[in-house]
Amino acid sequence: MEERLSPSLAQNKQALKEQFGGTVDLYLKDVQLCGIPCCICMFEGLSSIERLWIMMLDSLSKPQVMPRSGEELLAFLHDRTAIPLEAKRLSTFAEVRTQLTAGTSVILIDGAAQALVLSTQSMQFRSVSEPSGENNLRGSREGFVELLRVNISLVRRLVRTQTFMAETLTCGEKTQTELALLYDRKLVSQPLLDEIRRRASQAKLPFVFDTGYLAPFLQRGYFSFFQSVGYTERPDTAAAKICEGKIVLMANGSPFAMLIPYFFSENFSSMDDYSEKAYFATLVRCLKYAAFLIAVMLQGVFVSIANFTPELLPKEMLYKIAASEQATPLPLFLEAMLVTFLLEVVREAGLRLPKPIGHSVSLVAALIVGDAAVSAGLVGTPVVIVAALTAICTFVVPSLYEPITVLRLLFILAGGLLGPLGIAGMFFCMLVSASGMHAFGIPYLAPIAPSTGGFLRDGIIRLAWPSLAKKAFTVRDLPQDEKGDTP
Repeated sequence: MEERLSPSLAQNKQALKEQFGGTVDLYLKDVQLCGIPCCICMFEGLSSIERLWIMMLDSLSKPQVMPRSGEELLAFLHDRTAIPLEAKRLSTFAEVRTQLTAGTSVILIDGAAQALVLSTQSMQFRSVSEPSGENNLRGSREGFVELLRVNISLVRRLVRTQTFMAETLTCGEKTQTELALLYDRKLVSQPLLDEIRRRASQAKLPFVFDTGYLAPFLQRGYFSFFQSVGYTERPDTAAAKICEGKIVLMANGSPFAMLIPYFFSENFSSMDDYSEKAYFATLVRCLKYAAFLIAVMLQGVFVSIANFTPELLPKEMLYKIAASEQATPLPLFLEAMLVTFLLEVVREAGLRLPKPIGHSVSLVAALIVGDAAVSAGLVGTPVVIVAALTAICTFVVPSLYEPITVLRLLFILAGGLLGPLGIAGMFFCMLVSASGMHAFGIPYLAPIAPSTGGFLRDGIIRLAWPSLAKKAFTVRDLPQDEKGDTP
């Protein structure tokens, strides 16, 4: 059972000092308020001392009634002053710790077994700027930041209805990270909401620094190359998903919001699709689907045809491939694996290094791995060309980068070892992996499979806004599966 606050101010101060171990950033200031000993508690850097004293002096300079005890002072401050206090009074040390680490100030009063919370947050955070990973030609240039309350306000500014809800909970034994669930209470599925609440609150994690930490706890235990949750750093995207009846999960300290549920087709759409012509948006989506298949299968199919069924290639291409492979020491299968491995190493190096150095890494990799390796006869030119085309297509669908990379390697293995039969088998496994998934009670491939009206409305094909505006889409319009991962 949590230790409760004592009416003794000295005991409460001593208990706080012992719990925080004498940390230097804990600010404890003894003051006299209306003649009664009190203590102002805060963490330096999380709260503003100047803001605190301005509010206190303005409100207590001319008190109308002089309290005679700690309980009377507590009631006076809470009910009869203009000090911006939180509505809830604190009764336990656990509540005090939570409020202090959240950036608020706590007022301890001698003779009162409760404490008051003063809103004096003054946390430093990165200013709202354009998101780096989701660029759009049109629309908003705002992106989420690391402070949860700011992110909630960015979404609230876009969804200006009385049904928009934001509720908070904590997760992480060591960090006590504040999480926020954003949804529309009229559009959201109540069983889904209750299940997300339960799974998030029951997630046993020592620390949480990003919403991705919670993904394995929110999703069903069924193995798949794909996942039924998505991510965004754009407030307008989060607002659009809320208007579709979805839930947005945000964590304090992370600029990425989790979208629940998330379907396969959503990886191939963007906010630009809805500000462009319908026919062009449809064309772009078709190109993205084609790029996905090329990124996953092209290298495996190339290795399979070149090794097992070369008669399918034109003679001119076959002669060039044969001449190129005769000059290299490795078989085609190992060449494809080597080039893929090197591309991933270059990507990881460019991603983790500082930006000025990252560009140099890419340049060196292009010269050495690409040109020098071919000139030295380590790899063949056709293998490098196919790998480069595959890498470009991978970046067309960045949200699927992880499954594309794994699937590409598996297709190369299947095509190099088993030929066309391996490619067909691997393609079947990929379809089973995607079609067997359920995004919280809804088939992951919806509205494509099972096919619904949404397939011809806003799936691969996007209709013009006069048609889309006739009936607003929500998650409830998709087929529900009782065998999904919700109760």
